Amino acid sequence: MEADPVGVLTGIHFLDGDQACCEGALAAGCRFAAGYPITPSTEVVERFAQRVPQVGGIFVQMEDELASSMALAGAVWAGAKAFTVTSGPGFSLMMEYVGYAAMTETPCVIVNVQRGGPSTGLPTLPAQADMMQARWGSHGDYQIIALSPNSPQECFDLTVDAFNFAEQYRVPVFVMMDECVGHMTEKVVIPSPSEIEIVPRRFTRLPHDKYLPFRAGVDGVPEMVRAGDGYGIHVTGLTHDERGYPSTSAETQRQLVDRLMNKIRQHTDEIVRYEENAVEDADVVVIAYGITARVAMHAVQMARERGVAAGLLRPIVVWPFPEKRIRELAARTRAFVVPEINYGQIVNEVERVVAGRAPVQLIPGAGGAVHHPEDILEAIISHASAEVAK
Repeated sequence: MEADPVGVLTGIHFLDGDQACCEGALAAGCRFAAGYPITPSTEVVERFAQRVPQVGGIFVQMEDELASSMALAGAVWAGAKAFTVTSGPGFSLMMEYVGYAAMTETPCVIVNVQRGGPSTGLPTLPAQADMMQARWGSHGDYQIIALSPNSPQECFDLTVDAFNFAEQYRVPVFVMMDECVGHMTEKVVIPSPSEIEIVPRRFTRLPHDKYLPFRAGVDGVPEMVRAGDGYGIHVTGLTHDERGYPSTSAETQRQLVDRLMNKIRQHTDEIVRYEENAVEDADVVVIAYGITARVAMHAVQMARERGVAAGLLRPIVVWPFPEKRIRELAARTRAFVVPEINYGQIVNEVERVVAGRAPVQLIPGAGGAVHHPEDILEAIISHASAEVAK
């Protein structure tokens, strides 16, 4: 492995998705991770524990996943970029911290390598059944950002992006992998550090007597300080004013939650990202993400070979949802097909956005295996044939 002077790998490597995710975190400047071993995500932090001494950082194995996630708060407020990694049951345990991170605007990254559930489920086999939990898993109103890679290369690239989003908007950001992507090995090209765009922490330049920890800028995002630098800071999960002091009034709650929501909602167009293939003339559009998008692309190609105009829309940023683009497609698309390794999650968002203007068909999977492209192809042809028969 080649490394630059600060220990970040460069060049061409053959890595699995978990390993590439670790390298993305290091390249993004992450120097702290806390975690608890859980399949199929353990390889991310195993590699981090091995690599982080080379770049000057810390890995801590905590007693469980809730503790692992809460450790991020201390690291971040001390000035570090930090992440944790988990799957299935551990993700559920982290939901209390997700709400805390949203409320305290603690920038951090949570990687979930999804496996079959519920409960202990299928520790070593794939699923995509945590997608709604990523968005709605903690109580209350808040916004997050979630990305879904479909290759080891994207595990590297999108982990870098996840840290950048976290710093730019001061929110918890999720990398929603699945077991297949986490464990597949492919070529990963790691650019030199000078070629990787890194968003730095928003440290304030205000004097101590002028700084308020939760006074937002014009984009709705406050500046930060390092604990111990002499600034007076109070960080609490309670509803708080600009000083960070608890305030139990409806008006303070409204002002705070409005800002937590709007700092993402008002920048949705800048955050949302998707990939399209052959949608320009498509009668049937398949919407898929993660490993399922790779299978769906094969089904789209098979449909095209049979003279059926099919296309693929792959959400890369799943939350915020790419509803603007799907709404545009709904105005001219005859049908949507949504394969997911779950019994219906992102398909609900597609149905909401399409709003009855075209049929939306879920192709579900219980977990444990990926779809067969023939099953997706059958749904594509069925909708195309039904339209011709009208």
